[in-house]
Amino acid sequence: AAAALCTGRAPPGPPRPLVVILGATGTGKSALAVQLGLRLGGEIVSADSMQVYKGLDIITNKVSPQEQQLCRHHMISFVDPLVSNYTVVDFRDRADIFARDKIPIVVGGTNYYIESLLWKVLVSTKEKASSAPSPAPDRKEELEQLDVVELHRRLSQVDPEMAAKLHPHDKRKVARSLQVFEETGIPHSEILHRQQEEEGGGPLGGPLKYPNSCILWLHADQAALDRRLEQRVDDMLAAGLLEELRDFHRRYNQQKVAENRQDYQHGIFQSIGFKEFHEYLVSEGSCSPETSALLLQRGIQALKQVTKRYARRQNKWVRNRFLRRPGPNVPPVYGLEVSDHLRWEEDVLKPALEIVESFIQGRQPPAEPVRMEFDANEDKRRHRVCELCHRVIIGDREWA
Repeated sequence: AAAALCTGRAPPGPPRPLVVILGATGTGKSALAVQLGLRLGGEIVSADSMQVYKGLDIITNKVSPQEQQLCRHHMISFVDPLVSNYTVVDFRDRADIFARDKIPIVVGGTNYYIESLLWKVLVSTKEKASSAPSPAPDRKEELEQLDVVELHRRLSQVDPEMAAKLHPHDKRKVARSLQVFEETGIPHSEILHRQQEEEGGGPLGGPLKYPNSCILWLHADQAALDRRLEQRVDDMLAAGLLEELRDFHRRYNQQKVAENRQDYQHGIFQSIGFKEFHEYLVSEGSCSPETSALLLQRGIQALKQVTKRYARRQNKWVRNRFLRRPGPNVPPVYGLEVSDHLRWEEDVLKPALEIVESFIQGRQPPAEPVRMEFDANEDKRRHRVCELCHRVIIGDREWA
């Protein structure tokens, strides 16, 4: 079902808030969303780029059917696994459509999906505006087949400002900027400047779309979170992760591997966990039991390591794109400490309810929002090439 973000015909009083739950994987975002939804009459919108696909329910950590019965969920398991061109623009357009007399609770996952809902930060191209995602490649995928040097050279010719901000080897972003220029006739950088100059815009994008937005950030001590993530992988294995991966590989990926066409950069195949078990899956049945067991253990350890790295990147994104976000229209972000799961009621659920109920009633929440200083002079995107080592350095801080 399509999601329920538009506020519709609101009752007298303050507009219904848009509740957003941020946090690294393993912090309990989905559990809090269900608890808030049950108590406040809300519906949940998943903002996870992998959960939109059908299949791999364990590895993508989808809520259980029982949890979905407790509280209605949207944006889960509706895209065919063979679709590789589903984008954040598709997500934004589908999630914005329907009006309901409910409080929307957005939970993610994929922070740039959440940004696309909160702020006017995306550029819609004609192709995305006129057609639904399909297994057929789109223009961006066609561009990605080009040599990375040629791709960046083309962007430098039509949009030198954007080319200077993107890493020359970031093929996906470079292709996206070229696609925007080809389909609009306007440099991507110019479109972004126009968004930023709109009333309420700022250095990172256009104005806020939902003024009464309430953001809850679940964070934990890193050591405690690492232990929790290690246990989560063990729990996934106990729940049937290997059987899920084998079945998915057999149905969707085995033929691609045989033809050397496997692609772990697009669609559901980029899910954390799938490529980590690649060697184990493709060699199963064709090697000794000892080798198979070794490859399995390597896959498990790789999954644990990449999950912990992903959690760190998620928190870094929250700090840089939410807590340090410049501009006038930045919704408040309220931090909730989740390190001690035995204190969930006192440290997480109770304060979260108090904060959201304050927004519903139009009064000041009891907690203070979290903010970090933004350095307006720092350019995190500009790249430079070191003449000594020929490495590409991104951002003023790394260059210094």
